[in-house]
Amino acid sequence: LHPCGLCSSVWYILCGCVNGNNSRLPLCVRQRWAYLKLMVNSLYYNSLTNSDVIMDSLMEPIFWMVDLLTRWFGSVFVCLVVILTSSILLIAYVGLLPLILNTYSPPWIVWHIGYGHWNLFMIVFHYYKATKTAPGYPPTVKNDIPFVSVCKKCIIPKPARTHHCGICNTCILKMDHHCPWLNNCVGHFNQRYFFCFCLSMTLGCVYCSISGRNLFLDAYSAIERFKHMDLDKSGVPVTGMGQLIGILPPGQVVRTPPPPYTFRDKMFHKSIIYMWVLTSTVAVALGGLTIWHAVLISRGETSIERHINNKEAERMAKHGKVYKNPFNYGRLNNWKVFFGVEKRSHWLTRVLLPSGHAPYGNGLTWDIYPIRKDMIPV
Repeated sequence: LHPCGLCSSVWYILCGCVNGNNSRLPLCVRQRWAYLKLMVNSLYYNSLTNSDVIMDSLMEPIFWMVDLLTRWFGSVFVCLVVILTSSILLIAYVGLLPLILNTYSPPWIVWHIGYGHWNLFMIVFHYYKATKTAPGYPPTVKNDIPFVSVCKKCIIPKPARTHHCGICNTCILKMDHHCPWLNNCVGHFNQRYFFCFCLSMTLGCVYCSISGRNLFLDAYSAIERFKHMDLDKSGVPVTGMGQLIGILPPGQVVRTPPPPYTFRDKMFHKSIIYMWVLTSTVAVALGGLTIWHAVLISRGETSIERHINNKEAERMAKHGKVYKNPFNYGRLNNWKVFFGVEKRSHWLTRVLLPSGHAPYGNGLTWDIYPIRKDMIPV
């Protein structure tokens, strides 16, 4: 069908369902019925229908449910990140910090306190900025910005590297993915905050896992040792020669005093085990995600563009051509563009220290980066 004819058909279907015989039904029911009828009619009113279109139409209710649940659980995931991180901080300040001050030498105390607080500040700063910074949205008014396609859901022009997010229900500039742990999309304006948060959280978990390994082994051994002592009898009956010489009357038991294992000691050991297991698990899982995004940044592409570029490379390879990513400036240059490094001091002020500077460009055009066209990729 012609696009105008298709729009007319859609409008006719919606009006017929809302204003027809079902007008007595609630509005939400009529809207769902119109949407369902539109999906069914789209299977045979479109001359371009194929197996992929049919499968997408059949899976649309499932996609809608997943998007709805992800949108609703976003706040829960953010609260979970805050609660788990706060629990580790509570254990570190209440249990480990006094132990460090009493047992470690001054140089090690300075190292642990200095690195630990730098890592903590990096985590808090970048997580807050990643959740509160808008990823960037394309303009909805008429403009002269070049675009590559039109969003089928937003019905607005999409600039290069822009994709639609079904969870946020809008188009995102340079969209990478929707992160439920941030309850936000990762796009042009907050991708650096997201990656720095993942990197700093991974480094913090690795730091806790390595430095707390011996404490974990000691705590686990202590709990197992006292658990077996609780199961044993509190005394051993004296038999044989003891009864013959009359030291103790028959059946008398020699009771040994219980070890000084208080409730505070038990909670301390369990807290150490909890901290080490949690940080080690997060270090492995989040470390893999961080490495994957580091590879993508080195290649000058996002998670979505990775799949698109692979398909485009395969398509061009069939015609004997080689696909080249137009947004790949070379490994080192890609990192400079990503972090916004313009001079050497920026590696300290913008990478090793928290910085709220905006990324290069506006996310709409991609030919304004301060990189010479004749620059040799590094």
